[in-house]
Amino acid sequence: MFSEKTGEFLTGLMFNNERGWFEAHREEYEKYLRQPFKECAVRTAELMQERFPEKQLNLHIARIYRDARRLHGRGPYKDHLWFSLKTWDGLLQGPMFWFEIGAVEYSYGMGYYSASAEQMTAYRRAIDADIPAAERMARRLLKQDVFRLDSEPYKRPKGDRGKLLDPWYNTKRLGFICTRDFGGELFGDSLPETLAEGYEFLMPYYDFLCKFM
Repeated sequence: MFSEKTGEFLTGLMFNNERGWFEAHREEYEKYLRQPFKECAVRTAELMQERFPEKQLNLHIARIYRDARRLHGRGPYKDHLWFSLKTWDGLLQGPMFWFEIGAVEYSYGMGYYSASAEQMTAYRRAIDADIPAAERMARRLLKQDVFRLDSEPYKRPKGDRGKLLDPWYNTKRLGFICTRDFGGELFGDSLPETLAEGYEFLMPYYDFLCKFM
């Protein structure tokens, strides 16, 4: 899988984000980032297909090249890579499982990249329709120490649903994230299994969010 060389390449790219440097280090990119990243993504997708054959989760692997129309003063390359698994065909539509690697950390989880106001309204209605079920989901998350709630609160709360549910209810988006320092399990062959295990824990939340598409 990945190695210290992966981090060295990403750190170098972060400080030298231009074509000349990238082309001079293309072999390192291919060997230490692109190939192990693709192998990790494909193996994780295979494991999820084995565990959830009925889901038909589509794998998308991000390219390292930024869209030239959206550079906004940044270099032409991303200094991090990510892949996603989801039911929907649209690149950023709907909830998705994801993994991302950067120069100093890596992370994985599930959630919306960009949820519409209509989807979040439907989400709050679902919570209101079954408060006990929403509380069970919130407590289930609190009982483990891998994932944390990733949310962005409204400036003006949409309602008071108590200490447990307020972070879930009064948010513009919803996700679940695990962040780790670069290294450790990232360097082991068991990383795809770890990702699949985490995604399996998050599957009930994924199913819940899929209702609002």
